[in-house]
Formats: sequence, structure tokens, C-alpha cells
Amino acid sequence: MSYESNEKDLKKGMEIVGKLNFLSHAGSAISDDLRSHTIEMLFGKVWTRPGLEIEERSMITLAGLIALNRENELRLHFRGARNLGISRDKIEEIIFHLAHYAGWPNAVSSSNILDEVWTEMDSE
Repeated sequence: MSYESNEKDLKKGMEIVGKLNFLSHAGSAISDDLRSHTIEMLFGKVWTRPGLEIEERSMITLAGLIALNRENELRLHFRGARNLGISRDKIEEIIFHLAHYAGWPNAVSSSNILDEVWTEMDSE
């Protein structure tokens, strides 16, 4: 079965994904249908809602991923945050704050991933 997308929301989602520069680092492990659905629904509908700026949504997403210890998604979203101009210092402060709520192991793991991603991006 093939996913039928809404072109308007897919276009809005692609604009957000472009700002985050996700397509070049998202990997190809998910199906085309799931990718289209994610771009349309998550980025085209949720990330474009009024009330929060894209940078705020990025930091909120980081907080959730840090708390859940989602390493693969963190790598992608750390890149996205940097592409949006969110500083490493600000991300480190988010990690520090969440250490008290989500636990030290999640904070340490997230710090290590952040360092790896920043080093990779510095050498690109």
C-alpha cells in the first residue's frame, strides 16, 4: 500500500527539513512512505504550527530525545539544531538541566553524542 500525501503539507514539511538540513544525514533505513508521512505530518503540520519558532521546537525536540535517550535521532537533531544556529553552549545547558530530570546516564550519553556530531560537522 502506498501513502498518498497532501502536497501542500509535504511542501511545508520539506521547507522545515531543508532548514534543518536533514535529508543528507537522515539515512535510508525507513521506507519512502514512512519518510513522506513524517515530512508531511510531523514537519509539515506539527513543526509549522503557530506559537513556537523553529528554534524553540528544535530545542524542545532535543529535550525529549535526550530524556528518552534516542541516540540515532539525537545525532540528526543535534545537526539540525546547529544548522538553525543554536549554539553548542545552549545545547550543553539543555543537557545539564535534563541530567537532573532524565538521569546522568542520558546526559553523559547525550554529551558524548553532541561532541561527536560537533566534531564531524567541524570537519565537513
